[in-house]
Amino acid sequence: MNQFIQWLEQQAHSNLFYLIFFFLFIFLVIRFNRSETNNYKFPPSPLKLPIIGNLHQLHGSPHHAFKSLAQKHGPLMLLHLGSKPTLVVSSPEMALDVMKTYDHVFSSRPELQFAKRLFYGKDMAFAPYGEYWRQLRKVCVLQLLSAKKVQSFRFVREEEVGLMVDRIKDSSSSTAVVNLSEMFVSLSNDVVCRVAFGRKYSEGKIGKKFKGILKEFMYLIGVSNVGDLIPSLAWLNNLNGLNARVENNFRDIDSFIDGVVEEHIEKRKLGGHGSGDNEEEDFVDVMLGIEKGDSDHGISWARDSTKAIVLDMFAAGTDTSSVVMEWAMSELIRHPNVMEEVQKEVRDIAGGKLMINETDMDEMHYLKSVIKEILRLHPPLPLLVPRESMQKVQIQGYDIPAKALVMINTFAIGRDPKLWEEPDKFWPKRFLNGDSTSVDFKGQNFQFIPFGSGRRGCPGAVFAISIIELVLANLLNKFDWALPDGMDFKDLDMEEESGITVHRKNDLILTAKPHYS
Repeated sequence: MNQFIQWLEQQAHSNLFYLIFFFLFIFLVIRFNRSETNNYKFPPSPLKLPIIGNLHQLHGSPHHAFKSLAQKHGPLMLLHLGSKPTLVVSSPEMALDVMKTYDHVFSSRPELQFAKRLFYGKDMAFAPYGEYWRQLRKVCVLQLLSAKKVQSFRFVREEEVGLMVDRIKDSSSSTAVVNLSEMFVSLSNDVVCRVAFGRKYSEGKIGKKFKGILKEFMYLIGVSNVGDLIPSLAWLNNLNGLNARVENNFRDIDSFIDGVVEEHIEKRKLGGHGSGDNEEEDFVDVMLGIEKGDSDHGISWARDSTKAIVLDMFAAGTDTSSVVMEWAMSELIRHPNVMEEVQKEVRDIAGGKLMINETDMDEMHYLKSVIKEILRLHPPLPLLVPRESMQKVQIQGYDIPAKALVMINTFAIGRDPKLWEEPDKFWPKRFLNGDSTSVDFKGQNFQFIPFGSGRRGCPGAVFAISIIELVLANLLNKFDWALPDGMDFKDLDMEEESGITVHRKNDLILTAKPHYS
């Protein structure tokens, strides 16, 4: 009996301890959530916890989680991702405020440790707003990605697309299936290599090594880093191996690009590439000229800036184009009626030509609408590269603190039923008829901003679209496509996987039957 009473007393003390702990925890949560709101009117926010903030509410892909939270808390929402105040923008009105009205306040970038290391702290995409960034932007807009420069590489795009079509013909002649996901990545890599380096690195031992290095690089700049959100836990990256992987990848890619640059320097000495005709200069040639002070724009920089800009081109140019093409072919396979209509347009304009070239694109209005619809439904960056506020500012009567992370959810905007009829439906004709006919992706229509807008808008959009259009036009013209093994189009898996871009979780594998006019 005494033992039983003693056990009851122990349980009472134990339960009292848990009860006190529970009330203390509730007190801290309430205090934590109220402590910052006494003197300011912040945007709506869900309840946050000490240390982790709202991280526990981000289940699955961040763009889906942000979209769900915005449906409860509104299109301008303040979260705390760890210790980082984070403004989430989910409507065109709020996006306009951030990227146009107050663009001068929100044009900086947060410091992301992995990106800073891998890009030498000298690239354009992740550079903080300031004079150095303005110089880089000027080079990209005027010398690397100008309309004239993009056009000068037209022959590269057409040659590489021709080679891809030939490879598919070889596969389809033996009734083999075609892994379009791998093919699109390979094509994008080859085009960007030729534009940036003047040659491809896709064959043999060197090509295999470069592909492995680049794949790891793309993974590391897209992976979540706990140290960016909770600096006191940055040491965890020593335990999970991420710090070591970043350092190894940095050494590998630095060594590779050093070799490429030295090749270009030797050619310049011998009077080859980069020594005369600007139209034949690749990106490395242009930037070596700037290093020497040959630029007409009063710009100069050191070698690390050259390497960083090259890596920017790979990060932006490879994944963006390949994932758009991958999602386009996925949606077309799932919607055979749209596939048939767009193939009719392409084939009528091609008129039996062996290869479609870029001069044929202007007439392909339906194909352009298909691409717009893909960018609406499957933006390659559903959350644009994060911005950072440079000072305190008010938006729509709400106080936004300085140094706030800013996430613009283009995925949520593109699927907002207030903006788009049947927003989850693949319906390219919405861009041919009705209110959306004049909507484009150049950054002036804030309901459709897959490439961003304002000072931080993507300068490579024209380059990316030129590849996407040419590839899809030739694939739709030359082949009839189907799922392998008699699969029904309704059974195609459309699951996403997030990284620096959002691509298919499983590769897109189709059969291609040559079409003869």
